[in-house]
Amino acid sequence: MTLEKHQIQGIPQFKCKVIDSSQFEEMMQKAGYFIMGSSPAQGNRIKVWWTHTEYQRVESIYSPDKTKVTTAYHV
Repeated sequence: MTLEKHQIQGIPQFKCKVIDSSQFEEMMQKAGYFIMGSSPAQGNRIKVWWTHTEYQRVESIYSPDKTKVTTAYHV
C-alpha cells in the first residue's frame, strides 16, 4: 500500500495509502486517462493499466474485490 509514494502526472499528490476505486477512477478520468486493460495480479489482486494521450502509461493495483486502489505508478 504505497499510493502516497508515487506521483501520477495530471493528478495531485496522493496523501493516503489506499483510496476508494470509484474516487481514484474519477480522478484518473478527469485527468484524461482511459483504462486500456486489466489482469490478475499477485495476492489475488487486480492490475489495471491506464493510458493517456500525453502522459506515460499508469499501472494501478486494486484490492481483490476491486473496491480499493492500493498503489498506482507510471510504467
